[in-house]
This record gives sequence, structure tokens and C-alpha cells, in this order.
Amino acid sequence: MISTRKNLILKLLKGIETGDPESVSVVNEQKYIQHNPQTHEGNEGLAVLFNRLSKTSPKVNIVRIFEDGDFVFAHTEYDFTNRNIGFEVFRFENDQAVEHWDNIQKRKGPNTSGHTMVDGISELTDLDKTEDNREIINSFVENVLIPGAIEILDSYFHQQNYTEHNPNIDDNLENLKSYLSHSNNHGLPDLNYQKCHRILAEGNFVLTVCEGNIKQKHSSFFDLYRLENGVIVEHWDTTEAIPSRSVWKNNNGKF
Repeated sequence: MISTRKNLILKLLKGIETGDPESVSVVNEQKYIQHNPQTHEGNEGLAVLFNRLSKTSPKVNIVRIFEDGDFVFAHTEYDFTNRNIGFEVFRFENDQAVEHWDNIQKRKGPNTSGHTMVDGISELTDLDKTEDNREIINSFVENVLIPGAIEILDSYFHQQNYTEHNPNIDDNLENLKSYLSHSNNHGLPDLNYQKCHRILAEGNFVLTVCEGNIKQKHSSFFDLYRLENGVIVEHWDTTEAIPSRSVWKNNNGKF
């Protein structure tokens, strides 16, 4: 049975389609902290945004939704004038959302293995392994992604049964290693994870919220991993350039 908080976020996100101001009633406007730099603070900002978006006849597909303590996080697909893939993270106090983060990327693909940015397994299992899986992904980020230690990447992945949803890579782990280790003509890495801000988990799914650079552009990386028996078997992600502070519509920061 889906939880109350998950249902509230499903209703909120579906409000993008209808523009119904009641859909944002889950938000506590007195406490709400908005981390999307392009969205105004608070309940009124969301109502205005949803009303504007609804005029484009959008479609919202919540592909996966999870809960971790006071956090609800969702993997979403938006069809406005452009098709976008996103991760949405909400922090709750009681039954109201008081803080929000997201990461949106234009939909691309499918990749050369035939996978889109949202298809794949969505079944939630292994609730008793939530903390073990969180720790495995924390180790992967801290010991492989941030220091760039690609030589130990294999130990974190299933060697014969891995599914990759990034539109620029395929299921071959050698291609993943090449993608993560590629450098430009000046010897600087194209993809550089610098800091992990948050790791959220429920059962066999773990989401990381990280900061770094891609091709020397300050960016945010949201990565969703599915694990089986202690190794990564599936991965989805979005990457978004962080706009300069001069154009932010709130002062809360991306993270």
C-alpha cells in the first residue's frame, strides 16, 4: 500500500497537468525552502508555475516513487513543449512538504543498448537491505566517483547483468569506465564528481545527489541505482548545469 506522503507528492506533481492550485496545498508556505534556482520561493511560486505550465497541455508521468524517513523522492517524465526527465526530492515535516530539490534534463536516447532514460525495473524490494544498499552506494561515490578510481569500479557492479539508462553509454562496463575517465585535450576530466550532498534509499533503490563539473561546467548529478545482492545492476541519471547566481529566483542554492 502506498504511503500518505507518496500519495501527496503524486497529487502535487500531477497538478502540473491541471494547474489546480489545490495540488500545492501539501506545501507549507510558511516553511517551504525551494532549491530549484529557477523557481520562486514558496507555495505561491509553485501555484503560479503550475498554472503557467498547464497551459502547454503537459503530461506528467511519475515512473518511480520512494520514501526515506522524512524524504520522498520521485523519478519523473515531463512532456511539455520539450520532453524532460527529472528527479524530484521533497522533505516533509508531518504531512506537509517544507523543502524541495530537483534535477531536470532534456530527454535523449535510447542509448545503443536500446534503453531509455526511464524504462526498466521499478519494483521495490529488499526493504530490509535499505541501509546496506545505502552504504554500498556511499562507498562507490566516495571511493570511485569522487577520486576517479575507475580501476576498482568492477567490484561494485554485476559483471554479466548490468543495465545502463544514460543515453551516452550502454550496458558494457568498459564503456562506462571510458565515459567516467575521459579527459579533454588539457588533461582535465570531462566528468568530475566533487561532492555528494545526500544519499536517499528505499529497499533496492538508492538516489545520490552530487555536485561537480561536466566539460568544465558547474553541474548537479542525480543518480539512481538499483542493487541486487550487494552490487549495482541498473542505473538512471540526470545531469543539469547550475545557472549563475545572477539569474537565481531564490537564494537557497541548488543543494
